[in-house]
Amino acid sequence: MNTAGTPTPAPEGARRLSRGEFIALMGTIFATVAFSIDAMLPALPQIAEALTPDAPNLAQLVLTSFVLGLGIGTLLTGPLSDSFGRKPVLFAGALLYVTGALLAWAAPSLELLLAARILQGLGAAGPRVVATAIIRDLYAGRQMAQIVSFAMLIFTIFPAVAPMIGAAIIGGFGWRAIFLAFLLFSLLSVGWLMLRQPETLPRSRRRPFRVAPLRDALVETLSLRQMQLSILVQTLVFGALFGTISSIQPIFDDTYGRAAGFPYWFALIAAVAAPAAPVNGTLVVRLGMRPLVRRALLVSMLAALAVAGLIGLVPLGAAEFWVFFAWACTVFALAGFTIGNLNALALEPLGHISGMAASVMGALATVGGAALGALIGQFFDGTPMPLILATALLSGIGALVMRAMPREAA
Repeated sequence: MNTAGTPTPAPEGARRLSRGEFIALMGTIFATVAFSIDAMLPALPQIAEALTPDAPNLAQLVLTSFVLGLGIGTLLTGPLSDSFGRKPVLFAGALLYVTGALLAWAAPSLELLLAARILQGLGAAGPRVVATAIIRDLYAGRQMAQIVSFAMLIFTIFPAVAPMIGAAIIGGFGWRAIFLAFLLFSLLSVGWLMLRQPETLPRSRRRPFRVAPLRDALVETLSLRQMQLSILVQTLVFGALFGTISSIQPIFDDTYGRAAGFPYWFALIAAVAAPAAPVNGTLVVRLGMRPLVRRALLVSMLAALAVAGLIGLVPLGAAEFWVFFAWACTVFALAGFTIGNLNALALEPLGHISGMAASVMGALATVGGAALGALIGQFFDGTPMPLILATALLSGIGALVMRAMPREAA
């Protein structure tokens, strides 16, 4: 693909899905991760009561353990898909994901549940990384950022409905049945891809799975300044996002006394934030990736500082909940204006090793973001202030880092 964003020709002999079906399919594959995290949110109190009643904050590790496995698996999935093709590796990841879901369903202790969630996260890396590599096989530059942005609209719809799905399952069948829903979702989404999406990496373009080529690809990936800075900024964004996801249920419950309606409030937050992705998809072609990411981070920092000042200095009473609610929407909107753009910036010059590049970026940013998110979650003190201040700090650092980002060629 050229720098103006013209789609890369489809691999020889492959038919190309319609743009609409391709975006819907990629968005559904991306949503595996969102569904696997957000459907668990209503279950945290029940998990804490059942498995760790003396330390309820440990139930949050059900979320971050999945993200940890996702980050580790991400490091391996891309190179494997560069060598063996996109679809076989995605299918293998789905099998691992389903196995982890079944083990989590049967886990009798928190320790075994966390181990199963790590395994489930390892498997989810297959759909996550391979979907990114498939998009890069067919698109590049601002067109790739646009495709990812539109696909993320579907990705962001799932956080809106996943907690309600989780709450409905808990009400009817208990919290363990959520893991069976993950199994069903994987069968449907991966089955759709296996049946409809042609392989995008022909054998002639596959790289041998040997130490020397893998080492060379890794060195090339990590030596690129765009990649280095994109990883760092995405780590900071993920830290704010995972920290919010880890803390938001306790905040709604302990701080504002709205535990019963949490799935619906969370759905509303996701719905309000969802337009950020398609708006980004429209703007990125005209303005470029780098300016949009930097501006989004600056807005995120200023919004967090303003809300921290309001909550800390002004007696808001019942209005404090609405201030927090509005701010939480900005955190999820931040993802829509940054993640797709950062992926496109990093992968723009690395189309020939897009699997390795997607793996390295995804693994480092996800593990780093999960660590930051888990740390932020453990600072919960009954108020939203630790989360808000941490988000302001991470967003501010990210905005500074983006000043050093090379301007994209497109």
